[in-house]
Amino acid sequence: MKRLLLAAGGGGDAITTAMVHAALHGPDEPALVLTYAWERLVVDPVPGPRRPSDFTGTVPAGPTLRLVTPATAPRPPAGSLLPGLAAGLRPELGLLDPYQGATGLARQIEEAAAYCGADRLDIVDVGGDVLADGTEPTLRSPLGDALALAAAAHTTLAVWVHVAGPGLDSEVPESTLLPKLGAPLRILTTEDTLAVAQVFDWHPSEASALLVAAARGIRGVCGTRDAPHPVTLTATSPAVYRLPLARALELNPLARELAGTTNLTEAERASERVCGFSEIARERARATRTTPPATRLLPPSSEPSPTTQPTTPPPLTDRFTQWERRTARTGISYVTSRRINEELALNHSAWTELRTHLRTTSPSRDAAPLWRLAG
Repeated sequence: MKRLLLAAGGGGDAITTAMVHAALHGPDEPALVLTYAWERLVVDPVPGPRRPSDFTGTVPAGPTLRLVTPATAPRPPAGSLLPGLAAGLRPELGLLDPYQGATGLARQIEEAAAYCGADRLDIVDVGGDVLADGTEPTLRSPLGDALALAAAAHTTLAVWVHVAGPGLDSEVPESTLLPKLGAPLRILTTEDTLAVAQVFDWHPSEASALLVAAARGIRGVCGTRDAPHPVTLTATSPAVYRLPLARALELNPLARELAGTTNLTEAERASERVCGFSEIARERARATRTTPPATRLLPPSSEPSPTTQPTTPPPLTDRFTQWERRTARTGISYVTSRRINEELALNHSAWTELRTHLRTTSPSRDAAPLWRLAG
Protein backbone atom coordinates (compact mmCIF):
# COMPACT_ATOMS: atom_id res chain seq x y z
CA MET A 1 0.00 0.00 0.00
CA LYS A 2 1.24 3.46 -0.92
CA ARG A 3 -0.27 6.91 -0.68
CA LEU A 4 -0.99 8.46 -4.05
CA LEU A 5 -0.15 12.12 -4.66
CA LEU A 6 -0.04 14.31 -7.74
CA ALA A 7 2.30 17.29 -8.18
CA ALA A 8 0.09 19.74 -10.03
CA GLY A 9 2.63 21.90 -11.87
CA GLY A 10 6.10 21.43 -13.31
CA GLY A 11 9.00 19.32 -12.10
CA GLY A 12 9.61 21.50 -9.04
CA ASP A 13 6.16 20.74 -7.63
CA ALA A 14 7.32 17.17 -6.98
CA ILE A 15 9.67 18.58 -4.34
CA THR A 16 6.87 20.39 -2.52
CA THR A 17 4.63 17.34 -2.84
CA ALA A 18 7.24 15.15 -1.20
CA MET A 19 7.66 17.71 1.58
CA VAL A 20 3.91 18.01 2.19
CA HIS A 21 3.60 14.23 2.27
CA ALA A 22 6.43 13.97 4.81
CA ALA A 23 4.86 16.70 6.94
CA LEU A 24 1.39 15.18 6.97
CA HIS A 25 2.18 11.48 7.05
CA GLY A 26 5.85 11.09 7.97
CA PRO A 27 8.87 10.77 5.68
CA ASP A 28 8.96 6.98 5.88
CA GLU A 29 5.41 6.26 4.73
CA PRO A 30 5.51 4.76 1.21
CA ALA A 31 4.11 7.03 -1.48
CA LEU A 32 3.97 7.56 -5.21
CA VAL A 33 4.11 11.12 -6.56
CA LEU A 34 2.75 11.59 -10.06
CA THR A 35 4.47 14.47 -11.84
CA TYR A 36 4.86 16.05 -15.23
CA ALA A 37 8.22 16.22 -16.94
CA TRP A 38 7.59 19.85 -17.79
CA GLU A 39 10.66 21.67 -16.61
CA ARG A 40 10.79 24.77 -18.82
CA LEU A 41 13.60 25.93 -21.04
CA VAL A 42 16.17 26.46 -18.30
CA VAL A 43 16.32 22.64 -18.01
CA ASP A 44 14.68 21.31 -21.18
CA PRO A 45 15.34 23.09 -24.49
CA VAL A 46 12.36 21.34 -26.09
CA PRO A 47 9.10 23.30 -25.54
CA GLY A 48 6.17 21.67 -23.76
CA PRO A 49 6.00 18.60 -21.52
CA ARG A 50 7.85 15.36 -22.14
CA ARG A 51 6.20 11.97 -22.56
CA PRO A 52 7.48 8.46 -21.71
CA SER A 53 8.96 7.98 -25.20
CA ASP A 54 11.26 10.95 -24.44
CA PHE A 55 13.03 8.85 -21.78
CA THR A 56 15.00 5.65 -21.52
CA GLY A 57 14.95 3.43 -18.45
CA THR A 58 11.42 4.08 -17.17
CA VAL A 59 9.67 1.21 -15.36
CA PRO A 60 6.11 0.12 -16.31
CA ALA A 61 3.54 0.43 -13.50
CA GLY A 62 0.44 -0.09 -15.67
CA PRO A 63 -0.57 -0.12 -19.34
CA THR A 64 0.34 3.57 -19.80
CA LEU A 65 1.96 4.63 -16.51
CA ARG A 66 5.74 4.68 -16.20
CA LEU A 67 7.93 5.21 -13.13
CA VAL A 68 11.01 7.44 -13.19
CA THR A 69 14.06 6.00 -11.42
CA PRO A 70 17.64 7.20 -10.90
CA ALA A 71 18.54 5.07 -13.95
CA THR A 72 16.05 6.89 -16.19
CA ALA A 73 17.51 9.38 -18.69
CA PRO A 74 15.99 11.89 -21.12
CA ARG A 75 16.60 11.29 -24.81
CA PRO A 76 18.56 14.20 -26.32
CA PRO A 77 17.81 16.95 -27.09
CA ALA A 78 15.24 16.75 -24.27
CA GLY A 79 16.36 17.50 -20.74
CA SER A 80 14.94 16.54 -17.36
CA LEU A 81 15.90 16.65 -13.69
CA LEU A 82 13.33 14.03 -12.70
CA PRO A 83 15.90 11.18 -12.56
CA GLY A 84 17.86 13.24 -10.04
CA LEU A 85 14.71 13.83 -8.01
CA ALA A 86 13.99 10.11 -8.12
CA ALA A 87 17.36 9.61 -6.44
CA GLY A 88 16.97 12.50 -4.00
CA LEU A 89 13.36 12.17 -2.81
CA ARG A 90 11.85 9.41 -0.69
CA PRO A 91 8.60 8.80 -2.65
CA GLU A 92 8.57 7.01 -5.98
CA LEU A 93 7.93 9.21 -9.02
CA GLY A 94 5.38 8.41 -11.73
CA LEU A 95 5.48 10.21 -15.07
CA LEU A 96 2.30 12.00 -16.18
CA ASP A 97 1.76 12.16 -19.95
CA PRO A 98 -0.69 14.99 -20.81
CA TYR A 99 -0.67 14.34 -24.56
CA GLN A 100 -3.97 12.45 -24.31
CA GLY A 101 -5.67 15.32 -22.52
CA ALA A 102 -7.64 15.06 -19.28
CA THR A 103 -9.13 11.69 -20.20
CA GLY A 104 -5.72 10.15 -20.78
CA LEU A 105 -4.39 11.57 -17.53
CA ALA A 106 -7.40 10.12 -15.71
CA ARG A 107 -6.47 6.64 -17.00
CA GLN A 108 -2.92 7.09 -15.72
CA ILE A 109 -4.20 8.19 -12.30
CA GLU A 110 -6.46 5.13 -12.10
CA GLU A 111 -3.52 2.91 -13.05
CA ALA A 112 -1.45 4.56 -10.34
CA ALA A 113 -4.21 3.99 -7.79
CA ALA A 114 -4.27 0.31 -8.69
CA TYR A 115 -0.48 0.14 -8.42
CA CYS A 116 -0.58 1.80 -4.98
CA GLY A 117 -3.71 0.10 -3.69
CA ALA A 118 -5.08 3.60 -3.02
CA ASP A 119 -8.63 4.92 -3.08
CA ARG A 120 -7.62 8.56 -2.52
CA LEU A 121 -5.61 11.13 -4.44
CA ASP A 122 -3.92 14.18 -2.90
CA ILE A 123 -3.14 16.93 -5.42
CA VAL A 124 -0.42 19.36 -4.26
CA ASP A 125 0.40 22.73 -5.78
CA VAL A 126 3.03 25.20 -4.61
CA GLY A 127 1.95 28.81 -5.02
CA GLY A 128 -1.74 28.41 -5.76
CA ASP A 129 -2.20 28.79 -9.51
CA VAL A 130 -4.24 25.58 -9.31
CA LEU A 131 -7.00 27.96 -8.14
CA ALA A 132 -6.43 30.62 -10.83
CA ASP A 133 -9.49 32.01 -12.60
CA GLY A 134 -7.51 32.80 -15.75
CA THR A 135 -7.73 36.59 -15.55
CA GLU A 136 -4.68 37.19 -13.34
CA PRO A 137 -2.19 39.43 -15.21
CA THR A 138 0.76 37.56 -13.64
CA LEU A 139 -0.51 34.08 -14.58
CA ARG A 140 2.10 32.19 -16.64
CA SER A 141 1.60 28.43 -16.35
CA PRO A 142 -2.00 27.38 -15.58
CA LEU A 143 -2.34 24.41 -17.91
CA GLY A 144 -0.66 21.59 -15.98
CA ASP A 145 -2.51 22.42 -12.77
CA ALA A 146 -5.88 22.70 -14.50
CA LEU A 147 -5.34 19.43 -16.36
CA ALA A 148 -4.63 17.73 -13.03
CA LEU A 149 -7.98 18.91 -11.64
CA ALA A 150 -9.87 17.98 -14.79
CA ALA A 151 -8.30 14.52 -14.88
CA ALA A 152 -8.96 13.87 -11.18
CA ALA A 153 -12.64 14.67 -11.77
CA HIS A 154 -12.75 11.79 -14.30
CA THR A 155 -11.60 9.23 -11.72
CA THR A 156 -13.47 7.33 -9.03
CA LEU A 157 -11.04 8.39 -6.31
CA ALA A 158 -11.66 10.66 -3.35
CA VAL A 159 -9.64 13.78 -4.18
CA TRP A 160 -8.28 16.60 -2.03
CA VAL A 161 -6.39 19.63 -3.33
CA HIS A 162 -3.55 21.12 -1.29
CA VAL A 163 -2.06 24.60 -1.78
CA ALA A 164 1.32 25.16 -0.14
CA GLY A 165 2.91 28.59 0.13
CA PRO A 166 0.21 30.81 -1.37
CA GLY A 167 1.67 33.33 -3.80
CA LEU A 168 5.19 31.90 -3.79
CA ASP A 169 5.16 31.12 -7.52
CA SER A 170 4.46 34.80 -8.40
CA GLU A 171 1.39 33.81 -10.46
CA VAL A 172 -1.60 34.47 -8.18
CA PRO A 173 -1.01 36.98 -5.36
CA GLU A 174 -1.23 35.81 -1.77
CA SER A 175 -3.85 38.49 -1.09
CA THR A 176 -6.07 37.04 -3.82
CA LEU A 177 -5.70 33.45 -2.64
CA LEU A 178 -6.12 33.74 1.13
CA PRO A 179 -9.87 34.54 1.10
CA LYS A 180 -10.43 31.36 -0.93
CA LEU A 181 -8.39 29.03 1.28
CA GLY A 182 -9.87 29.11 4.77
CA ALA A 183 -7.82 28.05 7.77
CA PRO A 184 -4.41 26.41 7.25
CA LEU A 185 -4.19 22.64 7.52
CA ARG A 186 -0.57 22.87 8.71
CA ILE A 187 2.26 25.35 9.09
CA LEU A 188 5.46 23.77 7.80
CA THR A 189 8.52 23.81 10.05
CA THR A 190 12.25 23.33 9.69
CA GLU A 191 11.86 19.66 10.54
CA ASP A 192 9.41 19.22 7.66
CA THR A 193 12.04 20.46 5.18
CA LEU A 194 14.64 17.82 6.03
CA ALA A 195 13.18 15.31 3.57
CA VAL A 196 13.92 17.59 0.60
CA ALA A 197 16.71 19.91 1.75
CA GLN A 198 19.50 18.24 -0.19
CA VAL A 199 17.98 18.69 -3.64
CA PHE A 200 18.39 22.47 -3.70
CA ASP A 201 22.14 22.24 -4.18
CA TRP A 202 21.38 21.34 -7.80
CA HIS A 203 17.66 21.77 -8.55
CA PRO A 204 16.55 25.23 -9.81
CA SER A 205 12.97 25.19 -8.47
CA GLU A 206 12.28 28.62 -7.00
CA ALA A 207 8.77 28.29 -5.56
CA SER A 208 9.72 25.16 -3.64
CA ALA A 209 12.92 26.81 -2.44
CA LEU A 210 10.92 29.78 -1.15
CA LEU A 211 8.57 27.41 0.67
CA VAL A 212 11.50 25.67 2.35
CA ALA A 213 13.02 29.02 3.32
CA ALA A 214 9.70 30.19 4.78
CA ALA A 215 9.35 26.94 6.74
CA ARG A 216 12.82 27.61 8.18
CA GLY A 217 11.70 31.01 9.44
CA ILE A 218 13.11 33.32 6.77
CA ARG A 219 11.02 36.45 6.27
CA GLY A 220 11.59 39.34 3.90
CA VAL A 221 11.69 40.37 0.26
CA CYS A 222 13.09 37.74 -2.09
CA GLY A 223 14.04 38.23 -5.73
CA THR A 224 13.32 35.45 -8.21
CA ARG A 225 14.08 35.34 -11.91
CA ASP A 226 11.60 36.35 -14.61
CA ALA A 227 8.89 37.70 -12.27
CA PRO A 228 7.40 41.21 -12.40
CA HIS A 229 7.72 41.72 -8.64
CA PRO A 230 9.77 40.17 -5.84
CA VAL A 231 8.12 37.76 -3.41
CA THR A 232 7.71 38.72 0.23
CA LEU A 233 7.98 35.81 2.65
CA THR A 234 5.39 36.26 5.41
CA ALA A 235 3.97 34.27 8.30
CA THR A 236 1.50 32.75 5.83
CA SER A 237 4.17 31.58 3.38
CA PRO A 238 4.88 28.19 5.06
CA ALA A 239 1.17 27.29 5.34
CA VAL A 240 -0.55 24.33 3.66
CA TYR A 241 -4.27 24.52 2.87
CA ARG A 242 -6.68 21.75 1.87
CA LEU A 243 -9.78 22.04 -0.33
CA PRO A 244 -12.16 19.45 -1.75
CA LEU A 245 -11.87 18.86 -5.50
CA ALA A 246 -15.33 20.30 -6.13
CA ARG A 247 -14.30 23.63 -4.60
CA ALA A 248 -11.11 23.76 -6.66
CA LEU A 249 -13.07 23.06 -9.84
CA GLU A 250 -15.52 25.80 -8.92
CA LEU A 251 -12.64 28.29 -8.67
CA ASN A 252 -10.79 27.15 -11.81
CA PRO A 253 -12.73 27.72 -15.06
CA LEU A 254 -9.89 26.32 -17.20
CA ALA A 255 -10.14 22.99 -15.40
CA ARG A 256 -13.85 22.87 -16.17
CA GLU A 257 -13.16 23.73 -19.82
CA LEU A 258 -10.63 20.90 -20.04
CA ALA A 259 -13.16 18.21 -19.05
CA GLY A 260 -13.29 15.54 -21.73
CA THR A 261 -10.23 16.70 -23.67
CA THR A 262 -8.45 13.85 -25.42
CA ASN A 263 -5.23 15.52 -26.58
CA LEU A 264 -2.88 18.35 -25.70
CA THR A 265 -3.88 20.46 -28.70
CA GLU A 266 -7.46 20.58 -27.41
CA ALA A 267 -6.08 21.57 -24.02
CA GLU A 268 -4.06 24.41 -25.56
CA ARG A 269 -7.15 25.73 -27.34
CA ALA A 270 -9.06 25.62 -24.04
CA SER A 271 -6.31 27.67 -22.37
CA GLU A 272 -6.49 30.23 -25.16
CA ARG A 273 -10.26 30.56 -24.70
CA VAL A 274 -10.17 30.91 -20.92
CA CYS A 275 -6.83 32.61 -20.23
CA GLY A 276 -6.10 34.27 -23.55
CA PHE A 277 -2.82 32.41 -24.14
CA SER A 278 -1.14 29.04 -24.49
CA GLU A 279 1.96 28.66 -22.36
CA ILE A 280 3.26 25.99 -24.75
CA ALA A 281 3.03 28.45 -27.64
CA ARG A 282 4.94 30.96 -25.51
CA GLU A 283 7.64 28.34 -24.87
CA ARG A 284 7.88 27.62 -28.60
CA ALA A 285 8.38 31.30 -29.32
CA ARG A 286 10.91 31.72 -26.53
CA ALA A 287 12.88 28.65 -27.63
CA THR A 288 13.50 30.19 -31.05
CA ARG A 289 15.18 33.27 -29.58
CA THR A 290 16.84 32.00 -26.39
CA THR A 291 20.49 31.10 -25.95
CA PRO A 292 20.91 28.51 -23.18
CA PRO A 293 22.38 30.30 -20.12
CA ALA A 294 25.06 27.64 -19.66
CA THR A 295 26.64 28.66 -22.98
CA ARG A 296 27.13 32.31 -21.92
CA LEU A 297 29.83 33.61 -19.60
CA LEU A 298 28.51 37.18 -19.46
CA PRO A 299 25.02 38.54 -18.86
CA PRO A 300 23.33 39.58 -22.12
CA SER A 301 23.84 43.30 -21.45
CA SER A 302 27.60 42.73 -21.18
CA GLU A 303 28.09 40.57 -24.27
CA PRO A 304 30.38 42.25 -26.79
CA SER A 305 28.69 43.47 -29.95
CA PRO A 306 29.89 42.16 -33.31
CA THR A 307 31.59 45.50 -34.03
CA THR A 308 33.70 45.60 -30.87
CA GLN A 309 36.61 43.56 -29.66
CA PRO A 310 35.78 41.10 -26.85
CA THR A 311 37.04 42.14 -23.46
CA THR A 312 38.17 39.98 -20.57
CA PRO A 313 35.37 39.71 -18.00
CA PRO A 314 36.13 40.78 -14.43
CA PRO A 315 36.76 38.01 -11.90
CA LEU A 316 33.64 36.10 -10.93
CA THR A 317 33.62 37.34 -7.33
CA ASP A 318 33.87 40.96 -8.50
CA ARG A 319 30.98 40.45 -10.90
CA PHE A 320 28.89 38.95 -8.11
CA THR A 321 29.70 41.80 -5.72
CA GLN A 322 28.68 44.43 -8.26
CA TRP A 323 25.49 42.54 -9.09
CA GLU A 324 24.72 42.04 -5.39
CA ARG A 325 24.99 45.77 -4.65
CA ARG A 326 22.73 46.70 -7.58
CA THR A 327 20.15 44.11 -6.57
CA ALA A 328 20.15 45.04 -2.89
CA ARG A 329 19.53 48.69 -3.78
CA THR A 330 16.14 47.65 -5.22
CA GLY A 331 15.00 46.58 -1.73
CA ILE A 332 15.62 42.85 -2.13
CA SER A 333 17.07 41.03 0.89
CA TYR A 334 17.23 37.44 -0.45
CA VAL A 335 17.63 35.83 -3.86
CA THR A 336 17.30 32.33 -5.26
CA SER A 337 20.25 30.42 -6.67
CA ARG A 338 18.47 30.38 -10.01
CA ARG A 339 18.34 34.17 -10.16
CA ILE A 340 22.06 34.39 -9.47
CA ASN A 341 22.81 31.80 -12.13
CA GLU A 342 20.62 33.33 -14.80
CA GLU A 343 21.47 37.00 -14.25
CA LEU A 344 25.20 36.30 -14.08
CA ALA A 345 24.87 33.66 -16.86
CA LEU A 346 26.86 31.07 -14.92
CA ASN A 347 27.56 27.56 -16.08
CA HIS A 348 27.70 24.71 -13.58
CA SER A 349 31.40 25.00 -12.80
CA ALA A 350 31.23 28.77 -12.34
CA TRP A 351 28.24 28.44 -9.97
CA THR A 352 30.05 25.75 -7.97
CA GLU A 353 33.07 28.04 -7.68
CA LEU A 354 30.98 31.02 -6.56
CA ARG A 355 28.88 29.02 -4.12
CA THR A 356 31.98 27.55 -2.47
CA HIS A 357 33.53 31.03 -2.22
CA LEU A 358 30.43 32.53 -0.60
CA ARG A 359 30.03 29.72 1.89
CA THR A 360 33.71 29.91 2.85
CA THR A 361 34.20 33.67 3.06
CA SER A 362 30.69 34.93 3.86
CA PRO A 363 28.74 32.17 5.59
CA SER A 364 26.09 34.69 6.73
CA ARG A 365 24.99 34.98 3.08
CA ASP A 366 23.99 31.30 3.04
CA ALA A 367 20.28 31.24 3.97
CA ALA A 368 19.79 27.85 2.36
CA PRO A 369 18.15 27.33 -0.01
CA LEU A 370 18.21 31.13 -0.54
CA TRP A 371 21.06 33.62 -0.44
CA ARG A 372 21.08 36.70 1.78
CA LEU A 373 22.35 39.85 0.08
CA ALA A 374 25.01 41.82 1.91
CA GLY A 375 23.96 45.10 0.27
